[in-house]
Amino acid sequence: MTDRWARAEERYRQREADRRYRRDDRAWGGQNSRDTRGKTNRVVGREQDDWDDYEDDTTVIPRYTDDMEPPEPAPRPRADAERPPRKRVGRREAARHEDDEPEEGSRRSRSAQRGKRSRAASRKAQERKRRRRTMWLFAGVFVLLFAGAAVFAGMKLIEKLGPPEDFAGPVGPLVVVQVHDGDTSQQIAASMKEKGVVASTGAFIEAAVRNTNMNSVQPGFYAIPSRSPAVQAVSALTGKQARVGNLVIPEGRLLHDQFEVGSGRRTDGIYRMMAEASCIGTGTNQKCATYEELQAAGSSVDLAALGVPAWAVQGVQNCPDRTRQLEGLIAAGTLDFDPSGTPEQMLRQVVTASAKAYESTGLLQSGGETKLTPYQTLIAASLVEREAKPQDMGKVARVIVNRLRVPQMLQFDSTVNYALDRTEVQTTDADRAQETPWNTYAMSGLPATPIAAPSLNALRAMENPEPGPWLYFVTVDKQGTTLFTDDYNQHQRYIRQAQASGILDSGR
Repeated sequence: MTDRWARAEERYRQREADRRYRRDDRAWGGQNSRDTRGKTNRVVGREQDDWDDYEDDTTVIPRYTDDMEPPEPAPRPRADAERPPRKRVGRREAARHEDDEPEEGSRRSRSAQRGKRSRAASRKAQERKRRRRTMWLFAGVFVLLFAGAAVFAGMKLIEKLGPPEDFAGPVGPLVVVQVHDGDTSQQIAASMKEKGVVASTGAFIEAAVRNTNMNSVQPGFYAIPSRSPAVQAVSALTGKQARVGNLVIPEGRLLHDQFEVGSGRRTDGIYRMMAEASCIGTGTNQKCATYEELQAAGSSVDLAALGVPAWAVQGVQNCPDRTRQLEGLIAAGTLDFDPSGTPEQMLRQVVTASAKAYESTGLLQSGGETKLTPYQTLIAASLVEREAKPQDMGKVARVIVNRLRVPQMLQFDSTVNYALDRTEVQTTDADRAQETPWNTYAMSGLPATPIAAPSLNALRAMENPEPGPWLYFVTVDKQGTTLFTDDYNQHQRYIRQAQASGILDSGR
């Protein structure tokens, strides 16, 4: 048994030596190597046979000494069975191949590899440098944005913590502030601050929130002292005395004053009403545009400066009396103007607003059935306003259209009274005989200009007259009953009825 273990150990050492120091027999050449290889094979084969004869299944555990290396692990199985086995190259053969390489080529190869590694390292270093620079740039931008946001938030916090800036008084001179339709408290506050009325919008809003009358503030112009404490500014705005430039024109009002026959009572014209609405302040500090200043401004030949719309320019230019050229172009109703401006600027505001109101009724698209221009329609509407009650406006408009088509003189007493200093419902034969550019008893067709400020209802009636054959009408009683007919004899009977009721009595 001891001999068998010794022989097994000897065979193991021999195999390890052959494996570790394998040599290529062809490199040694000659018969000796073949013989030796053959002998070895024979010996190994014999010894293998001897070992195989031993039927003991004892596992052979080799003995190691200090000068021996541990055996190499078994190679892993190959995935591809058909792949040819890898040729092992011994140390001596590897050394021989290395010795066979030229020394100069080896140096160039190593130098090229080092150059490639150097360029790759340089590119990587530059890339890292760019990334660091980009990161620093983004970091700087973020810091700036964060700092700006912090400063803004700090300012807002300071504003909230501290009271808004406000004037302590005394107040300054009056200034005019406009409140537009639909303005919020914030927008009104901005206008107040812009005009120097309050020191800050915050102070005004705080005062406005505590004043319930702010909900009643109407669009228009307000005269308020400058440098006012916010509470006083809000109180002035909601008071009754601050509203300025507010003009309310009744239907059928003329530019100039009129006086009644007999009583001499004056009916203020639009120019006088504008003069009163233009006053700012009280007492000796009050400033107003005068009646004469407005009349002079309204007589200007610069129609664009007065706001005359394009569709009325030709008619205004043909007006025989410059002081009456804006007649009818200032509409009945409520108008607002800035009284701190010049008389020309005041007139421009009201004329522009009136033209916009007229055009809203469809004035520019009318005339298809009546064959009248927009300015002629405005003239005819002023006749309807002066001659008819609201319920009869459509019929009176039809009488005008029918008479113009015949043609037949209109013969309206209102056109006679327009050029008279004293007026009444019933005119005299002498009044009707006066030839003026407006007297429709002395001329055919429409007057030279409108004779009053028509209402929008009168304008709509003239744009769309009520269908009918009427040529005559007369008011027969003091309740305003008006009768219409296309028969002249019937019309004369209606006139006698009116005379009997006293409606046509003259005061002269």
